[in-house]
Amino acid sequence: MIPRLPCLVFALACAAIPAPIAFAAPPPAPPSVPAASLRDQVETVLATAPAGSRFGLLVTTADGREIAAINADARFIPASNTKLFTTIAAYALLPGIDAPDAQGGAAVALEAGGDVALYGHGDARLSSAPDCAEDCLATLADAVAARTRKVRDVIGDDRWFPDERWSSGMSWNNQVTESGTGISALSLDDNALELAVQGTAAGQAPQATLPYYRLRNEAVTAEGGVRALAFDRAPNGDELRLAGTIPAGVSSRYRVGIDDPAHYAASRLRALLEARGVKVTGAVRARHRPATPLDDPRQRGTLPVPVVSEPAFLARLAPPALSADVMRINKDSQNLHAELLLRRIGRLSGSGSVADGLAALRGVLAQAGVPRAGYDVFDGSGMSTYNRASPRATVLLLRWAAGQPWGAAWRATLPVGGVDGTLKNRFAATPLQGAIFAKTGSLNASNALSGYLQAASGRELVFSIYANDVPDGASALPALDRAVQLIAALN
Repeated sequence: MIPRLPCLVFALACAAIPAPIAFAAPPPAPPSVPAASLRDQVETVLATAPAGSRFGLLVTTADGREIAAINADARFIPASNTKLFTTIAAYALLPGIDAPDAQGGAAVALEAGGDVALYGHGDARLSSAPDCAEDCLATLADAVAARTRKVRDVIGDDRWFPDERWSSGMSWNNQVTESGTGISALSLDDNALELAVQGTAAGQAPQATLPYYRLRNEAVTAEGGVRALAFDRAPNGDELRLAGTIPAGVSSRYRVGIDDPAHYAASRLRALLEARGVKVTGAVRARHRPATPLDDPRQRGTLPVPVVSEPAFLARLAPPALSADVMRINKDSQNLHAELLLRRIGRLSGSGSVADGLAALRGVLAQAGVPRAGYDVFDGSGMSTYNRASPRATVLLLRWAAGQPWGAAWRATLPVGGVDGTLKNRFAATPLQGAIFAKTGSLNASNALSGYLQAASGRELVFSIYANDVPDGASALPALDRAVQLIAALN
């Protein structure tokens, strides 16, 4: 279509004396309409989330200039964004985080009466897998077998930390899964077991296997339909009940949490010893240290920190550097490892309790200039529904971390959009693929994403966005991701 051109109207004077040409005044221009602010555009995107979802957001430049803010000082359940707090504190406080973890390795000792004891020191990566190549329980079993051919009891000792297997505020229904497995200074195989289920003939019970626990199989194989299995176990119970249906010929695998990791580790050591020809004449048992008021620095005051005396060890492992474990914690959002890291922080000047770890974490946040009203943290992983954080508190911490000597190394532990970790399948084939480095979070009607991104202009932005009160069965992630992409595109 050819555009219409404006017309000029001339007025000509008819007189003997020439008159100047006069131009009619142009019509007044319509009032300008300002473009929608970035906040307005972001709110429009967030409005597409399930009704009732509540959002908080803050985006700044690397030097702190505010780009967009929505409820930036409100407090939200951060879910696994809590791991940002824990892992930053670890980098700030733990000496030698890039060196082999000589302090954390599990160890074995032969004790009076012929017992063998397996001691834990907070290592998250001890493995009894047949293909284990490093940090292997088999190495300790070899050391025992080389010294003796007969032992009495096999003891799992996790007294390096007080017995606090779950932090405050974790939903009880998560305890049966690997997401809520028990926390112990003596941890093995991620404190989780594999439940394998295979559909058989219609109307028959499926084949189901589960080590360590007793299994009550009440499931049924169906001719067709969808898989609808569920399992439950009473806290500290040793029987797991499997129910529901599974189609014929279909197989499923699930990860089941362990309530007493020290006992489980001792049971695995017994099996490895017997496989090496060591006769075990006694029982498998665990040795715990009950938590007391002295494990809380607020109640301990000037009293001495509880300590545990340990014997001379027959052998002790030196796991890989903790920095490698931080990589797994953030990339994969590994809850158990994050909880153990918090307790490792708590061992620096305390007893390894949750309270000691949180006290040390609060010290780091204060050093970073994060206002105390901007957060409340009750665990290291984000499984606690008591946790709260504001977008502003999170962005302040992220900006502070970026300026530390270890900031680049810590940032490299974050998932990368469209590339790896929990962001591998998000932001793929978008301008943010490979250009967003952030921690995810999902828990009980909550979604979160906080980190760093490279905007369309090439400059770096620091951001935190939280969604709470998301209706059951729905997700705010699509709206959240679109909002982040919009912010990147317009900056």
